[in-house]
Amino acid sequence: MSDTSNQSYIARASGLKGKDYVAYALGDTGCCLAFGLVTTLLQRFYTDVLLLHPLFIMIMFVVARVWDAVNDPIMGRICDTIKPSKWGRYRPWFLYGGIPLAISAVLMFIKWPGFGTVKGDIGVSVYATITYILFGMCYTVIQIPYGSLASVVTLDDKERSKLSIWRSVGAAVGSMPVMLISMFAFSESGVNYTITIIGVGVMAAASLAMLLLAFFGNRERVKAQPVTPEKGATLKAFKKLFKSKSMVAVSLASMLLLAGQMFIQSFYSYLINYYFGKGGIWTMLPTVLTYLPMAVLMFFTPKLVRKFGKKEVSGIGIVIAAVANLAMFLLLFMGKGNATLYIFMVFCLISGIGLNFFVLQVWAMAADSIDEIEIKTGSRDDGTAYSFFMFFRKLGQVIAAVAVNGTLLAMNYYESIEATGTPSFSEGQLKIMFILATVIPAAMFGVMAIILLIVYPLGKKKVAQLQIDKEAKLKAAAEAGEIEIDSTVVVEEAVEETPQEETTEETQEEPVVEEEKKDEE
Repeated sequence: MSDTSNQSYIARASGLKGKDYVAYALGDTGCCLAFGLVTTLLQRFYTDVLLLHPLFIMIMFVVARVWDAVNDPIMGRICDTIKPSKWGRYRPWFLYGGIPLAISAVLMFIKWPGFGTVKGDIGVSVYATITYILFGMCYTVIQIPYGSLASVVTLDDKERSKLSIWRSVGAAVGSMPVMLISMFAFSESGVNYTITIIGVGVMAAASLAMLLLAFFGNRERVKAQPVTPEKGATLKAFKKLFKSKSMVAVSLASMLLLAGQMFIQSFYSYLINYYFGKGGIWTMLPTVLTYLPMAVLMFFTPKLVRKFGKKEVSGIGIVIAAVANLAMFLLLFMGKGNATLYIFMVFCLISGIGLNFFVLQVWAMAADSIDEIEIKTGSRDDGTAYSFFMFFRKLGQVIAAVAVNGTLLAMNYYESIEATGTPSFSEGQLKIMFILATVIPAAMFGVMAIILLIVYPLGKKKVAQLQIDKEAKLKAAAEAGEIEIDSTVVVEEAVEETPQEETTEETQEEPVVEEEKKDEE
């Protein structure tokens, strides 16, 4: 066994290998295989198969998020205060929540006999509401602990940045298969329910499999001792979060990111089908082009972040996305021909390039904000902090729902559905569709850029200082018996992989090494 006494506390809980990053990414792959059904299929399923009114859908989504305002913090406090099991504090929730999540995902898409025969049927509306809220609760049971898991998998800032990248890649991998379902299920003539429900069943089963792999593949290296909840502790924890400028800013930016992504994924299927008159692969192409740049950016984003900082790289990326979406609006004057469609797709790709810089770093930025809160206040409630962060992301779902269904209301979508379920639109309605489809994301991303570049305070220098302050905090907590660093296996693996002098880049001493290199140059 290697001697760890001369290593920093951060280094003792670091040294992740490739398999660790993959195992962590599989958690979001499993979640997004299920959540992608909501972002990509559910809106069209509700309007075109169950014949629900857009106004009702919008209200239902808002009600569900109001419940999340209660549900998410409860889950966060459970994670922070429950006695850890033999598997840890956060990892076991993959096991507990996997089956309920898969079942609830399928229940949302079941068209029982008599469903979808009458517009606005009360029974159908009640069923849709219950199953949607149930899915949201099951999703929370996994997502809150999963977000918190990053804080105990490693303490190293650069490894957390890589975890954020791998998580985003895992999410993209989980989101892609459902696009194949939409390609075959959605057309200008409506929705093929048989293909939809078969695809949903396959995605739910795959989601469960990925979550089980994530459970077996992850390890909690930082083990907090059990704590006894104090009276008013939850309120105090949330007051600290609301007072944190960095946490509020990154939560708002993440909220708008998810709102923009969900709007594009949900509404662009309408746009491609009815404005451009295309189906099949064209329906899924905008979402594919949004995620595709990640396959390239994931390799050199860490280098850009080390040189310029997470905030700086992400902010500039969002500016690019905002400009690209605003440029789409100008295509309105080119008509609806194939040339317009091709240029539209090019702008989707450019927007995706800009967005993915932030997508790849958003989770690491949230972890930085939690570190800052701990340094300033002396307390750390990872589960509560991520419930706060995830609640803002769920507000993003509300914004997307309002934007999508508000646009459908503005163009009288519901009234245009004929008895056969095939919508028919005037040129004026299609013009409204295109304008809102391009202006709404541009506005969301523009506000995001302002938040990241001006409001969010944790630039490159401040994050570097956080690492120094965090090491001192960890030393004090370990000596006081408040935490336990499970470094035995990790350090041995790190030493086996590379000699000690070559692993310096992954330890806390990296800033010193970088300064020496600069002096030599």
